[in-house]
Amino acid sequence: MACQKIPNQPDLPKELEMQSDFKIKAVIVPVLFGMIFVVGVVGNSLVLVVIGSLKHRGGERVLSPTNIFIVNLSLADLSFLLLCVPVHATIYSLPEWVFGAFLCKFGHYFYTVSMLVSIFTLAGMSVDRYIAVVRSKSSVCVRSRRKALVGVCLIWTLSLACSVPVGQHQILTNHPTAPNSTFCWENWSGASRRAFKVSVLVLGFVLPLLLICCCYTRILCHLHKKMKNMSKKSEHSKRKTVQTILLVVAAFTICWMPHHIIAMWVEFGRFPLNDASFAFRIVSHCLSYGNSCVNPILYAFLSENFRTACRRVFTRSLSYPPPSNGKQTSAGH
Repeated sequence: MACQKIPNQPDLPKELEMQSDFKIKAVIVPVLFGMIFVVGVVGNSLVLVVIGSLKHRGGERVLSPTNIFIVNLSLADLSFLLLCVPVHATIYSLPEWVFGAFLCKFGHYFYTVSMLVSIFTLAGMSVDRYIAVVRSKSSVCVRSRRKALVGVCLIWTLSLACSVPVGQHQILTNHPTAPNSTFCWENWSGASRRAFKVSVLVLGFVLPLLLICCCYTRILCHLHKKMKNMSKKSEHSKRKTVQTILLVVAAFTICWMPHHIIAMWVEFGRFPLNDASFAFRIVSHCLSYGNSCVNPILYAFLSENFRTACRRVFTRSLSYPPPSNGKQTSAGH
């Protein structure tokens, strides 16, 4: 859901009346969005700091293919949270659009870009995991830092291109019932808008979900076969992997399905404008933002290697001696 989208222009007075009657929004929404913002920004920033501090032999910082995808996911989620959460909080708390024409277009555009980058990266990571686990013999040839970077570039290029129509059709406008107020509305009608929304549903949810489910199902089948001849320790490790996979699929589905339900409801039905639907819209925002908070946990913090690296970073930071007067301390380790 973009920063503010209403089914059609004639419903604007009803939307304004409904929002003005929903008094608790001015308090609850900023608090709720603020909590999501803090958790998501801290989590994704920590992932970037920890992975950025990793060093291989010789002291060089060389990102593995997996870490390249995780960094890209954290950057997309961080951008998603930094731009859209504050904007959405003001939309639900203030009576009009206060950010000007540029952010009206760019805010909606980049919302879609960062959403697609995050989702495409999740799909790419599932393919990367499939190759690493199921096709482990050929993974050395297939998986490389260069190919991962090419994949990330393709993800951003596709996301930037697919999102162009969103920015093109956002305008600043007012309404006879509120002549002194400015609103950022989507001025786009007809079959082309519906075709675009369906395309986003297919490219940004259905196909990624199918790909994620397919890759992780193959991984689960592969691990199930391997478990028969495993030690108890290895079996426990694999079971944790299975649980993580199920959490990944569930989180992706739960967090993004409400967003697309509303988008399709608006386009092909009659989306009601009442307190219940207003609350549903807020919940859909919270879930989509919540996915950006959950991703660092699922893809980084559940990893024992990441937790070890995280402890090492903070231990090293806390163990730094304070600089002497007028003297520099060595940063070498």
